[in-house]
Amino acid sequence: MAEYQINAEPRTVTGKKVKQLRHNGYVPIIVYGYGTEPVPLQTPYRALEIALQKAGGTNLIDIKVNGDTYTVLAREVQREVIRGNILHVDFLSIDMTKPITADIPVHFVGESPVVAARRGILLTGPNSLSLEMMPTKILNRIEVDLSSLLEIGDGIYVRDLDLGDEVTIHNDPDEMLARVSQTSAARAELLGEEGEEDVEALDEEIDESAEPEVISKGKQDEDEE
Repeated sequence: MAEYQINAEPRTVTGKKVKQLRHNGYVPIIVYGYGTEPVPLQTPYRALEIALQKAGGTNLIDIKVNGDTYTVLAREVQREVIRGNILHVDFLSIDMTKPITADIPVHFVGESPVVAARRGILLTGPNSLSLEMMPTKILNRIEVDLSSLLEIGDGIYVRDLDLGDEVTIHNDPDEMLARVSQTSAARAELLGEEGEEDVEALDEEIDESAEPEVISKGKQDEDEE
């Protein structure tokens, strides 16, 4: 049994009529994947909101409907642009006997001493990694300890992670997770005027690494259900 549960009901309302469903305090959802054809359901808004807040996209949820239970992962959450209210959720039904692949968020802990001393700047890589594991072994997050970055040029790469024998990482082992680089000011001081091009190159590297984080992707048309 999953740690989180929600109750749902069969849904016959589709298309533009789901606006009335939302007005009545329900959210249209759909379950697809292992062992089932796509199943349209509806569930009370508040219960769904709480379950998603706690489970996110990396914890299993049991959806109970008419005596049946679907063990699922939240795969896509569609929200209002302004208010952020939940409009629709896609859930993926899981086969508990087979490994699954999921994107698990990277979470940085600790602090690099050289960055804390302002002698270097921290460059970071991807926000999540693709992991394969059994559903009962799914990770909530991948912790990366920055305290091991003691000098300029020190880095942590995918190959440095030890997540256990039961987890397979699909990312390139040489993919950078975090690295300490010299500050522009320090590099300019060392290189002098002849090093301006190198300083500009470092600034471009920093800018390219600071891409906005994409948290979730919603559907373009809220009524396409």
